[in-house]
Amino acid sequence: MDAQFLDLLAQQYDTEEKVITEIINLEAISNLPKGTEHFVSDLHGEFQAFQHVLRNGSGTVKEKIKDLFREEWTDQEISDFAALVYYPEEKIQLVKGDLCNKQALNRWYRQTIEHMLKLISYASSKYTRSKLRKALPERFVYIVEELLYKTDLTHNKDPYYEEIYRQIISLGQADKLIIGLAYTTQRLVVDHLHVVGDIYDRGPEPDKIMDTLINYHSVDIQWGNHDALWIGAYAGSLVCLANIIRICARYDNLDIIEDVYGINLRPLLNLAEKYYDDNPAFRPKLQADHNVSESEILQITKIHQAIAMIQFKLEIPIIKRRPYFNMSERLLLEKIDYEKNEINIGGKTYPLENTCFATVNPEQPEQLLEEEQQVLEKLLFSVQHSEKLARHMNFLMKKGSLYLKYNGNLLSHGCIPLDEEGNMEEMQIEDQLYSGRQLLDVFEYYLRYAFAHPEETDDLATDMVWYIWTGECSSLFGKREMTTFERYFIQDKETHKERKNPYYHLREHEEICRKILLDFGLNPDHGHIINGHTPVREIRGENPVKAGGKMVVIDGGFSKAYQSTTGIAGYTLLYNSFGMQLVAHQKFNSREDVLCNGTDVLSVKRLVDKELERKLVRETNVGKKLQQKISNLKNLLEYRYMK
Repeated sequence: MDAQFLDLLAQQYDTEEKVITEIINLEAISNLPKGTEHFVSDLHGEFQAFQHVLRNGSGTVKEKIKDLFREEWTDQEISDFAALVYYPEEKIQLVKGDLCNKQALNRWYRQTIEHMLKLISYASSKYTRSKLRKALPERFVYIVEELLYKTDLTHNKDPYYEEIYRQIISLGQADKLIIGLAYTTQRLVVDHLHVVGDIYDRGPEPDKIMDTLINYHSVDIQWGNHDALWIGAYAGSLVCLANIIRICARYDNLDIIEDVYGINLRPLLNLAEKYYDDNPAFRPKLQADHNVSESEILQITKIHQAIAMIQFKLEIPIIKRRPYFNMSERLLLEKIDYEKNEINIGGKTYPLENTCFATVNPEQPEQLLEEEQQVLEKLLFSVQHSEKLARHMNFLMKKGSLYLKYNGNLLSHGCIPLDEEGNMEEMQIEDQLYSGRQLLDVFEYYLRYAFAHPEETDDLATDMVWYIWTGECSSLFGKREMTTFERYFIQDKETHKERKNPYYHLREHEEICRKILLDFGLNPDHGHIINGHTPVREIRGENPVKAGGKMVVIDGGFSKAYQSTTGIAGYTLLYNSFGMQLVAHQKFNSREDVLCNGTDVLSVKRLVDKELERKLVRETNVGKKLQQKISNLKNLLEYRYMK
């Protein structure tokens, strides 16, 4: 087998010179500083804020501009140039409106192209020429390389360079070149992007986030509980499907279902109109900038009730056929006294309000009306035949995982389930006990199996995807129960509480984080755990950096729904060759505010960890792959060319 592999490798490297050249190249690359990793989480459909953070590299772009030009530019000039790099098309149009004549505009073009080239040279200083070439605007690669690498000490080529600039401007290519160079800069400041879960739900534009990620140069995703819910819906889980529609109705985002993904909600609306009326508990949470008529609000309210009741019914058979899910306490429709309109939970009786049980058979609460069953079938068909949703879900599966070990760090959206003593919590699945890393691997196996077999709608894999959304041992949910029913129908807020897994207070302790890192095969002296999922309430003094720096929580409130409780608008994390920094973000207003006023959304950066020695490519995941390739090439050299 080794000989066969080397013979195949020799087809690509068919001379001794090619092998030696590649070994030299890869060894040299291994000694470059590692690229910058950019961590974001809990985007929740907030595309505009996410896009701005992506464009400015969580402040990295502006820092590099300051490094280069702080001695010669004012703060306003630095902000103006940063805005040009973030939003080149719009900023160029503003500049054209401000400059009064062609001569002034041409002078601005010339100066701006020079400044852009200087910035790109600085931002690419730790990359090879080959990697930089791939990042340059394709149509201008030759021209940009000529201008970037000019070294004419005798000035013999000055007229040559001047003519390049003159022709770019006179041929009307300056706008396109500046735009291309701006996007090159954005790409260079971040080598790799990590999305630590929850792209979907609450916010209005998760589809635009997905389109951006699909076109991003280097990205991975750790699924969040909301992402798993959407995957489950596409994979054929009817209860996951009911959940995504319910959440979209709750947050006034049904446009995502109907207009973006082309899923026909008319049959559901007809059902809702027939059985449900207005209900204050089910009125949507309206977005401030979204004008909705009273008739539309009433329609959403009815749809919200219809799909919620379908969801509660669908949960019952899953709980009954999977007793090891340990969710019998969630058989709430069976605990209702429908004559007295009250429910018994945990031995205590509560009155119910804002009820909508018109379609519930008290004798068989899980029984779907024939109309409800038909609606579900039509919805599932529409979901599984949405081309755009298929593209997005396939990308989530291709780039996603439940957790990721990357450059010595553990990336996981939610938690590693623990018991109160800090041991890995065990879960029984079909007579087998799992815990820790093994449990997460099993969850991921079932999720991938369900996605690969969408025709199977009541199998263990599909049920397990729903459990990942709401089960007590789920690493993505991380709570003992989801009190959706109680929040709709019971006034007593004590019933609304959702007890968290012990992980969420134990992760404050360094010894617990070190133990988890060891369980996942990582070095606890150098590694970190990076989570999202639980908003950090900075407004109350909560620290996102925990356990002596071993734990970093980066959900700070990208979702507008959380910003009043967090006090900020999200955290991001940067990890370059010098160390790791946490960035807190202020609320993003609009790109117009950035363009016209030079505002940005960054607040204080906090040092999480500093490398004692600058980290090199050879110490990273990429470096390990390079070293393996170098080893293979050396074997080829000995096998084929040095006999």
